[in-house]
Amino acid sequence: MSRSKFARLVVVSGGVFGAIGVMSAAGASHSGDARNLGAIASICLAHGPALLALGLHGVRGRLYAGAALLLGFGTLIFVGDLALRQWLGASPLPVAAPVGGIGMIAGWLMVILGGITAQATE
Repeated sequence: MSRSKFARLVVVSGGVFGAIGVMSAAGASHSGDARNLGAIASICLAHGPALLALGLHGVRGRLYAGAALLLGFGTLIFVGDLALRQWLGASPLPVAAPVGGIGMIAGWLMVILGGITAQATE
């Protein structure tokens, strides 16, 4: 996949997570049974804008591309697990949340490394 297509995919993913975050926040505030909706909203509203920023930045460099992948997949796995718990009462993959969480943490660490090692373009 070309870098520009990947960057667009990252932007779209950020938008999808942002929309899911807002919908989950609304559901949490209007629902009597919002066990996991608040957590889904928080995770999506934190990671959606991060993906948006990485995508708009053009996902320059391997560290930022890796960070985008880890943040995206980690968020998808973590939020997917919480959603299954919310609506099904259980998750078919009990380790999905920790795996997703580790992915998100690793993604943020790659953002840090990318920032430390970035070359100045002034």
